[in-house]
Amino acid sequence: MSTNDYIKYITQTFVKHFDTPKSDRIQSRLERKEQKNPFLYRWFGVLPYSIIMLFKRK
Repeated sequence: MSTNDYIKYITQTFVKHFDTPKSDRIQSRLERKEQKNPFLYRWFGVLPYSIIMLFKRK
């Protein structure tokens, strides 16, 4: 990718971002946050959850 293509892409992304209303940007950010897996699951898989469930059950 040439430098001009990169600058064009960044400019388009920037303009697209600021053309959307602020409320829509906030809403999309919240939706992305909700879809994201919790930290333990993302980094260590199912094992920490199984241990937590084991201790909560007792």
